[in-house]
Amino acid sequence: MHNTYKSTLILGASTNAERYSNKAFYKLKAASHTVFALGFRDGVLGDTTIHTEHQSEWNNVDTVTLYLSPARQETYYDYLLNLKPRRVIFNPGTENQKLESLLQEAGIETEQACTLVLLATNQY
Repeated sequence: MHNTYKSTLILGASTNAERYSNKAFYKLKAASHTVFALGFRDGVLGDTTIHTEHQSEWNNVDTVTLYLSPARQETYYDYLLNLKPRRVIFNPGTENQKLESLLQEAGIETEQACTLVLLATNQY
């Protein structure tokens, strides 16, 4: 049974307003989700720091939404498996059969979807 605390980790977070990870951050916050941000460069989104390394308070992540190309995901395989989120969303362009299989074998739900569309249609 999963508790009602729903936090989302954006993997591939960016301060660039043109990036979908940036748009998703603000839409998630507007929908009152707790959002953590992990990216390649330090930065700040609203009141949230983009970190380049895992933070200890991120121990109860419900959903990871991916905004990294499959080639850039590889260094995060073990990280995601150890984090044990309930689900990982593969946004358009991030589809990766190898990572999906690893996650599913570990009992982690995977979804090929667009976080922005899921939020807009109340399916998040």
